[in-house]
Parts: sequence; C-alpha cells; structure tokens
Amino acid sequence: MRQHHGTACVLGSLLLIAAAGTSSSATTAGSAPASAAARTAPVPLGRVVPAPLAVEPGGPGFEITAKTRIRVGSGNADERRVGEYLAGILRPSTGYRLPVTDRDGGDGIIRLRISAEPANKALGDEGYRVISTRGSLTITSWTSTGLFHGVQTVRQQLPAAVERRTPQRGPWRIAGGTIRDMPRYAYRGSMLDVSRHFFPVDHVKRYIDQLALYKMNKLHLHLSDDQGWRIAIDSWPRLATYGGSTQVGGGPGGYYTKDQYKDIVAYAASRGLQVIPEIDTPGHTNAALASYAELNCDGVAPPLYTGTEVGFSSLCVNKDITYDFVDDVVRELAALTPGGTVHIGGDEAHSTSHEDFVTFMGKVQPLVTKYGKSVMGWHQLAGAHPVPGAVAQYWGYDRTGQAERDQVVNAARNGTKLVLSPADRSYLDHKYDKDTKLGLSWAGYVEVQRSYDWDPGTYLKGAPADAVLGVEAPLWTETLSTPAQLDYMAFPRLPGIAELGWSPAAAHDWGKYRTRLAEQAPRWDALGIGYYKSPQVPWPYR
Repeated sequence: MRQHHGTACVLGSLLLIAAAGTSSSATTAGSAPASAAARTAPVPLGRVVPAPLAVEPGGPGFEITAKTRIRVGSGNADERRVGEYLAGILRPSTGYRLPVTDRDGGDGIIRLRISAEPANKALGDEGYRVISTRGSLTITSWTSTGLFHGVQTVRQQLPAAVERRTPQRGPWRIAGGTIRDMPRYAYRGSMLDVSRHFFPVDHVKRYIDQLALYKMNKLHLHLSDDQGWRIAIDSWPRLATYGGSTQVGGGPGGYYTKDQYKDIVAYAASRGLQVIPEIDTPGHTNAALASYAELNCDGVAPPLYTGTEVGFSSLCVNKDITYDFVDDVVRELAALTPGGTVHIGGDEAHSTSHEDFVTFMGKVQPLVTKYGKSVMGWHQLAGAHPVPGAVAQYWGYDRTGQAERDQVVNAARNGTKLVLSPADRSYLDHKYDKDTKLGLSWAGYVEVQRSYDWDPGTYLKGAPADAVLGVEAPLWTETLSTPAQLDYMAFPRLPGIAELGWSPAAAHDWGKYRTRLAEQAPRWDALGIGYYKSPQVPWPYR
C-alpha cells in the first residue's frame, strides 16, 4: 500500500500543496477556439477511452437535433433511469428538450434497450452495443450496467462541448457504424483515501462521476487510518466523533453518517460502481486506539495523530475485546454495503509480529465471511493463510523483494485472487517528475507512459492469468486536500489504468493511446477537470 517515508518533505510542503490545485500547470483550461472543420466533423467511431473491443465504421451517422427523443421500453425502470441520466448530460449543452418516452415512431430516435438476446448476453454483464445510423442511435445491453457503459461511449463520441452546462454551438454528430464492447477484467477500480484528508460526500460523488466516464466499476473507500476514522459506528461512537476529528496537518477532519455513506453507495450504484469499504487493520489504527483505551495492550490511549509516518500502531492481538470491536465494525459496515466485499487492510503492520499478524488475520477473516462478505486485503494477506474466496491487492513495485512476490504468486496458485495496484505504475498520488509539487515519490516517479505501459496479465510473473481479477488505481491523500488536487494527480493517468482494465490486451499501444488521450483534454476542460500537461502527450493546445 504505502512505504515508510519521513514527514519532513511532506509536511514541509503543505504551503505549496494548498496552492497547487489552482496553479497554472494544474488548471490547463485555456483552450484555443476550434476550427469550423474540427467543430463539425464527428469523432471517428471507436476513438474513445477505453478502446472498444470491436468497431465497424459504416454509413452516415446520427445527429442529435431539436426533434430527437430518447426511447425506452414501457414500464422498464432501468431503461428509463439510464435514459434520464443521458438526457441530463445532453440537455444543458444542446439546449434541446430530448424527452424520454416509451412511444414509437419517427426518425431521430436514441433507443435504449435491455435485452437478453444472444448477441447481448455474449458480451457479458457489462458489455454493450452501439449502432449509429442516419435515423437512429441504438444502445443495447443485457443489463442496465452495460447500457450505462454504452452511454459513456456515446458521450465521448460527441463533441467535448456536450459536457458543458450552458447551451453550446453544435452540430451534435456521432459517426456511423457499430461498436461491440465488453471488459477484459471484472475488477476495474480506484481507491480514494478519505482518512488522511477527509472529503465530503459531494467531493466523493464528483470522483465517482469521473470513474464512471471511463467505465470503472469499483470505488474502494479507505475509511480508517492513523489520522482519521471516517464512518459512524453506533456501537463504538467515539471512533467517528473523536477519531474522526482531525486529519493530516491538524485540520478539522470529519466523518460520514450512516445515511451519508448509504447515499454514496447508492450514487455509485447508479453509475455502475460498487463501493468496497476498507477498515485497515491491525496497523494504521491510531485513530481507533486514541478513541478507545481498551483497544491498546497497555490500556492507555495514545494522542490523535496528524503526521504521515506509518507502521507505528497496532491493535492488541491478544485481547478478546479487539475481536469484539472488529466484529461490531464489520457487522455495521456490512449492513450498509450491498456489495459483496469488505477490505480489512493488512499492510505495513510493522508493530505487529508476523506470528501475531497471522493470528489476527486468522480470527478476523471469518468475521467478514460471517456477515456474508468476501475478504479483501493488501497483499500481505497472502502470508497469513487467506480464506477461500479472499482477494489480495498487490501494491509492490520494482524494488519489492522476490520472497514477497513469491508469497503472493504462491497464494494465487492456491486459489487466492489478485487485484493489481503496483505502486510504481498505478499509484495516482505519486509525483509525475521531480518538479511535481503534490504527491509522494517513494516508489519513484510515475509519468503517464509508465502508468499505462504494462500488462496486468503478465505483470506478476508466475501468477496464473486467471487469478488476476483486474486493476485498481489508489489515490492516497497525505498531500491532497481539495478536489482540484485530486484532479491534477488522477488526470491524465486514471483513464490509462481504466483502459488496462477494460480493453483487450491487443489494443494496448502507447503510440495510439497517447493520441486518444490527448483528445480527452477538451472534455476535461469542459468538465472543469484541471490536469497535468505531460510532455509525453501531444495535447491539442499548449
């Protein structure tokens, strides 16, 4: 997950961090006017991120006009929900009414269909088809999730100005032909650390929308750490009210009420994402230890912590109350989380002996399965007898020792599934280069090409290919405290991790990808996403 690092360079740069979200390099919003030809020519079919499975260009495409309607099935609540979402994207920028209707007839129809026909089922639970002709645009899928993913592709086929919230100049054309698409991996996610710095509900929803645009389907929420506990637990109320009362640098912190957490979960589900909550144990637990003295082996509560060191805290493995505590937390969190997974952490437990770590994980994993959830943990779980169905999240990097890698590979060979988050490839909090004011660099600098140019299927040598569930891009927040700072570190790397998880391996080509990535810049400008202008990418304007 993270590597031990000193606080001096991090805390010493807090003044720079506060300004970086609005620096000239972060905002990059000064777009040049598009030429008339660029404004009217549709995006070539399939030139989107992530790259689709199969594209068949052909014939004149579809144009959204004032007469366009969005057609959904009578009484089909899922189709209507996706239709209203699409209309909500299109109406402000086009200025058109775009009624969502179940009435047939006429041209100029955007048709949304959920159907179990073989062609749809062959594309799986998240696949979809888009058919663009002169008279209609049809998005079909077997599921509402697939239909939603199809809408994201259609968004990217339209001019970037479609993302603006005020009327814009058209035309609104989509190139003709057919797209068939489905994901390579079932797990495509990002982790948001709300413990080091707390992010309120609206900020989390903003990040969910960004993930959804690139067809990611998991939001891993890091809800507890040394610096803050961020979810209300009725049976242990001081976790949130006291343990959540601060953050890195000593700010006010915060926490989610149960209703707020359920709101996040529901919002994510409406965008095709499942929330995976993490309560990090047995280390990274100072906020909990400070809240309840009895969780400490010596019965003395430490002070709250606002620094960025790691590895100094540990739950008391030999106390029965420790497992009562974990049981209560998992029980309440499981009841709030419809998704099938709870993440129990397990990284950097430097203050817990290996023997105690194995004992702890042996007692905690059954507490997760007891409440009907699957176990997920950082890859150190591989050395502590993962239970059947457990998932280990690998966060190693180039300098990770071979013995540690072998432990993960052996667990995978014995049935443990893997999610890959190599720190020197997928950590969105890492600096792009030595001049990046935000972020950390303990695993090295992570430029855009480095974050994209690796294959999850072959990355961990010796691990069975079918053990890899997918990829996740963690966004740690020791140095990040505003949405603008999250944007700057996530973009332009986040879309690349999304493509690694979605697109077939044969589509992974840095030379072609960097061109498609550059074409996303006007869309980010329209969405208000300030991004890093990597010199490795041929941006449409400088």
